[in-house]
Amino acid sequence: MYLCFAVFVLAMAFGPSFLNPYWVDVLNNIGIYAILALSLNFILGHAGMFHMGHAAFFAVGAYVTAILNTMYHIPIVWLMPLSGIAAALFAAIVARPIIHLRGDYLLIVTIGIVEIVRIALVNDIFGVTGGANGIFGIGRPEFFGMKIRRPHQFYYYIWIFLGISVLLFRMLENSRFGRALNCIKEDELAAEGCGINTAHYKLIAFVLGAFWAGMVGNIYASKMMIISPESFSFWESVLYFTIVILGGSGSIPGVILGAFLIVGLPEVFRQFASARMLIFGAAMVIMMIFRPSGILPPLPRTYKLAKENRGGSES
Repeated sequence: MYLCFAVFVLAMAFGPSFLNPYWVDVLNNIGIYAILALSLNFILGHAGMFHMGHAAFFAVGAYVTAILNTMYHIPIVWLMPLSGIAAALFAAIVARPIIHLRGDYLLIVTIGIVEIVRIALVNDIFGVTGGANGIFGIGRPEFFGMKIRRPHQFYYYIWIFLGISVLLFRMLENSRFGRALNCIKEDELAAEGCGINTAHYKLIAFVLGAFWAGMVGNIYASKMMIISPESFSFWESVLYFTIVILGGSGSIPGVILGAFLIVGLPEVFRQFASARMLIFGAAMVIMMIFRPSGILPPLPRTYKLAKENRGGSES
């Protein structure tokens, strides 16, 4: 297991040096979708909330970056935390009245959220979103005087951020907060009976996932230098959802593998691009029948009770 991980890290660290800019850009897209799917995985895979509106928070982060950079010339890197905070605040506002919903009901409401955001962007709300044409001329991130421009530079920028995301979500899932979310996912009524404030925990998970998606929106906007409402449609949310379910809900390696399959394979088989949605649908049906937990589901966890010390000696 550790050997496979080491080989994967070495391949991803040095492999792009042997690839042309096109395939490096494909890896960049895989990295962006993997981070977005990881943030959704924290909501769907750990808290058990069927959330199909993640593209809305991605859009909020991207548009906050684009508007503040093009209008006020604030550096892109400074806008990354601000984009995350804006997406988190929006998530807290829209999630509070719906957080008690479960299953299909929550799924339908979140679809409505992403559509409302898309329509608001198309109609040029407040006169700053650029309408259907979007926003042009977004700047590039800059570190210590070095501006990131080329696909190879963006590759390390994106994949280092992906590594940070993996570490963060790994720490969260092993924390007390992550264990509480897993309890809620397994049986919400039993979790409430154990004294867990389920609405509070679910709201925090929702807001945290949105915060991370907003920061990815910052990276996406600076990479593309142009954004429009079509980049944040309902189908984008379907793509993130498919990556999580196909790879393994609740599994970080599974989500990264899912991003490779969903984003990378269509580039390999470009001659079948027009049939992509048909292939996705067939793959989902096959997965639900033969492997409903995903290709790399999370490993089962065991917990041991600590032995009580009696009389100064451990029993």
